[in-house]
Amino acid sequence: MRIPIIAATVLGAVAVLSSSPALADAHMTEATPELTFERVFASPSLNGPTPRQAKFSPDGRYLTLLRNRADDASRYDLWGFDLTTSEWRMLVDSEAIGSGRELSEDEKMQRERARVGGLSGIISYQWAQDASGVLVPIDGDLYFAKLDGTVTRLTDTEESELNPALSSTSAYVSFVRERQLWVGAVGEEATPITPKEEDTIRWGEAEFVAQEEMGRLTGYWWSPNDLRIAVQRTDEAPVGIVTRAAIGATGTKVFDQRYPVAGSDNAIVELFIMDPDGGNQVKVDLGEETDIYIARVDWGPDDFLYVQRQNREQTVLDMLKVDPATGESTVWFTETAARDDYWINLSDNYRFLTDGSLLWWSERDGFGNFYRFSGDEWTQLTSLTEAATELVGVNEEDNQFFYRGVSGVLTQQVFGASLSGNAGSEQITDSDYTNSASMDPTGKMLLISRSASDQPTQSYLATRAGSRITWVEENALSEEHPYTPYLLSHAMPEYGTIEAEDGTPLHYMMLKPDMEPGKQYPVFYYHYSGPGPQIVDRGWDSALAQAVVDRGYIWFALDNRGTANRGVDFEQPLYRAMGGVEVRDQRSGAEFLQTLDYVDADKIAIYGWSYGGYMTLKQLEADPGLYAAGISGAPVTRWELYDTHYTERFMGDPREVPEAYETASAIPDATKIADPLLLIHGMADDNVVFENSSEFISVMQENNVPFEMMLYPGYTHRVSGEQISPHMWNSIFRFLEAHGVTPPE
Repeated sequence: MRIPIIAATVLGAVAVLSSSPALADAHMTEATPELTFERVFASPSLNGPTPRQAKFSPDGRYLTLLRNRADDASRYDLWGFDLTTSEWRMLVDSEAIGSGRELSEDEKMQRERARVGGLSGIISYQWAQDASGVLVPIDGDLYFAKLDGTVTRLTDTEESELNPALSSTSAYVSFVRERQLWVGAVGEEATPITPKEEDTIRWGEAEFVAQEEMGRLTGYWWSPNDLRIAVQRTDEAPVGIVTRAAIGATGTKVFDQRYPVAGSDNAIVELFIMDPDGGNQVKVDLGEETDIYIARVDWGPDDFLYVQRQNREQTVLDMLKVDPATGESTVWFTETAARDDYWINLSDNYRFLTDGSLLWWSERDGFGNFYRFSGDEWTQLTSLTEAATELVGVNEEDNQFFYRGVSGVLTQQVFGASLSGNAGSEQITDSDYTNSASMDPTGKMLLISRSASDQPTQSYLATRAGSRITWVEENALSEEHPYTPYLLSHAMPEYGTIEAEDGTPLHYMMLKPDMEPGKQYPVFYYHYSGPGPQIVDRGWDSALAQAVVDRGYIWFALDNRGTANRGVDFEQPLYRAMGGVEVRDQRSGAEFLQTLDYVDADKIAIYGWSYGGYMTLKQLEADPGLYAAGISGAPVTRWELYDTHYTERFMGDPREVPEAYETASAIPDATKIADPLLLIHGMADDNVVFENSSEFISVMQENNVPFEMMLYPGYTHRVSGEQISPHMWNSIFRFLEAHGVTPPE
């Protein structure tokens, strides 16, 4: 549950547009077309182009990215922008080289973990170190594409090549096949360098919870000089089996999935260091305790291996320094949770510097800040009371680093700061937008992405000072933009705050339809509510909310305590108490709506997916009659059914605090639900397994409590697609209409 999964692949409310006078004049005489759910999810995307995985070539000549097609928003090709000529060209056409072969089940599941299960074509790539070309996986096989247009097929097998990578010097290509790590010189036949063992042993792959919850998608790491590889060996034998029936439209496939539910045994993870041919293998000393998590693995500039070891409780993280010749390790430093009743949030916000010191992100003072560790002492580089959220890049030559951070709660900006910590941070992005960025490896150029309530995402190359060099994707709302026909019917979002029970300000966002004086309107109350995602901000999201507003509903969203980007104290109330403070904060949102004279207090409907689906059930159970109806998508209903790393981080071990799990469960009070309920779930869900819903369904049926459901055969946690998404959203609004949650006449 790293990222909230919303069936329509939308994370929050849409921010809508106001057009320029010239653009408005051009369309005043034209009828505004109806913004249907069919159009929201059709191609071309109403967001405009949505490029992914922007990277700079090692020689600095090209900026490359994956660009989706106008006629198929989910299919991506590889494009390159030549910085010397300012020209774009397609480097790899996914349709020209793709075989169309069906992916293996392992690759499908990896894609679900990486949140790219709904994409096709090229979903990842890697530059060769000499900038001669790129390694491109497609349809389960590997290709090497040179800049002169030639493409060489490297593999042709029925099994997918998982986790493909070029080695650090690009001399070798490596991948996982049939649970072994394979290595070969580029252009030559690869061979396995790890043994073939029983089915519970996997080499070179990240275990389930590492992929799903820890943001670690690989299980092997090349040393900078290609002399050694660190390889993960995973023994899944201790992990319990969930028999997952992937119920499809014309048949059912049964998978015995190793799924470590809260309070159960995890996989045993070991690390080995070996030569590229598998020789000279040594085992890494990870300590006597095996019930741990390997959060991150990196090679340092000193050619030592550095391993972040997290305890099962996720309150202590040790950075181990490992001798690659012997596997012996020492604790370089230890990070502990900021409070006794808190946890450690993992991140990728760190960087080894050439002098051997470490740039490191930590919440130890209550907010995300940056520090520098020399091996002997810590130097705090930022002292923010609004969190730093992402490390963007480093320029050691000029003693600078760049990061993304919260500004005024509702936007994020990019800042520059000194690696010496003797100066403040300087904002380098425009406050009228919410921004993110990446940087070339030398720290000389920024790629900035930005959006606003009236502007879908744009991207441009910029100097370190933030000055735009050239647009990468202007995405202007011109006559040709797919969103332009809908501009005149749209309203800008309104923002505000209400107080939680303890006085904490909670931010909300509201979109209103065209309203007639004296009439009251229903509310579509969107929520996620769980730890992590911030829903309310001033950035662009999508057209989904506007389609709801066009139907005559108010769209409302509120960020409760427990969500990210507001510091430790704002997140902490979830500790061993999920399904509590979030319910109360969202209740405050509903009670606020009832005070508004243009809101029909009897027509407030709530919708959420995943954690939001869980919250719909908990809210209906806690406050019968407050909500007119609830839509619960793919809910967790009992936290003992969800995985160890996510659940125990917030709730503790159910073997130690069973009472916390009982209180958090949506099962015991299910029969208290008296308001109309629509339950939605994909019947092949491997994340929030279908047993969550089937147990809830059984309790409701056995107690003769009415509810409705819409199940999707063959779909996982991501119920989405150009036809399925509108089907689901049309079903939701037929449900609301059937129960009288409708706009005024």
